[in-house]
Amino acid sequence: MARHAAPRTPRRSALLKAGLTVTAAGAAMIGAGAGAQAAAPVPLPLDSLSRTDAGAAGAGALDGVTHGVGPLTRLQLDPLANTGVDPLDNGLGTQVADFKPVGTNLVTDHVTKGGAVADLPLVGGVTQGLLP
Repeated sequence: MARHAAPRTPRRSALLKAGLTVTAAGAAMIGAGAGAQAAAPVPLPLDSLSRTDAGAAGAGALDGVTHGVGPLTRLQLDPLANTGVDPLDNGLGTQVADFKPVGTNLVTDHVTKGGAVADLPLVGGVTQGLLP
């Protein structure tokens, strides 16, 4: 018999109502506690706010950005690099007469072999100069 077609028993309904009541009461108590905590004022000494060193604050913010953004230059750009299912690992090449062959792998190999932004030929130097 399917669950929706099962007969409803009074005991099951009573347990369901009791569980929902307990859950609602718990949520109300947690919500009231969080509201009371948020309403409490935080005492701050007013003289400490006027002695803020702007240079130190700026240096701290720059250090935070440096440590947060710096590793992004070493992240692998193509998550499927060096796998057999990488859709970017394809190339097209041609050779005219006795000239050196030219192909698209010259540009795409940095990405498809697991390179990061810092490893790219032109962009890597720029990002190393701009990003810490």
